[in-house]
Amino acid sequence: MADITQFMPNATIHLHRHDLPPGLDLGAVIAVDTETMGLDPRRDRLCLIQLSAGDGQAHLVQLIPPSLGGHGYDCPNLKALLADPARVKLMHFARFDVAMLFHALGIRATPVKCTKIAAKLVRTFTDRHGLRDLCKEILGVDISKQQQTSDWGAPELSAEQLAYAASDVLHLHALWARLEALLIRENRLALAQACFDFLPARCELDLLGYDEPDIYAHRG
Repeated sequence: MADITQFMPNATIHLHRHDLPPGLDLGAVIAVDTETMGLDPRRDRLCLIQLSAGDGQAHLVQLIPPSLGGHGYDCPNLKALLADPARVKLMHFARFDVAMLFHALGIRATPVKCTKIAAKLVRTFTDRHGLRDLCKEILGVDISKQQQTSDWGAPELSAEQLAYAASDVLHLHALWARLEALLIRENRLALAQACFDFLPARCELDLLGYDEPDIYAHRG
């Protein structure tokens, strides 16, 4: 595997296979993202989970199916950390990640905060709420999305894939701090929290097939 530092010289990336090491403490607020074989949690395999404490380090857990010599979703340390109600899980587009973690690992990754929802509540002057757009416009950080559609189910991930995956969590703490300040300024923090609290139920509705038709929609 190529040297990851050539793609992210200011970050430390730890790749773990099957599970997190025991005793790893990532603090009270953990940035979380997932990489999968597709965008349907009911159909597509969960391949990689990225975590960061916001300290410039990313911990990537590759989940390898038994057919490829792995342990599948037998990852007790990871599950315990993500399901811990004392730790906030910070995500971008948490609707997908929470649903994926619930379907694949059988855990509710709560409480959760979502930077995409936060951005949509306070950045109503634009429709650009993707992570790359937000990092560039709010933090002045340009992250690459070149590996977004690559094969995350490969037994060996490339350095480019690992760097891309890490970039999705390394900036979430800083991004949330800026968005939280905007939510407070615009008096929408309580509304954002209500949206975050509803996310697990929204995800369960999605998994049951109520994303289309949406039970909240007027039509139908």
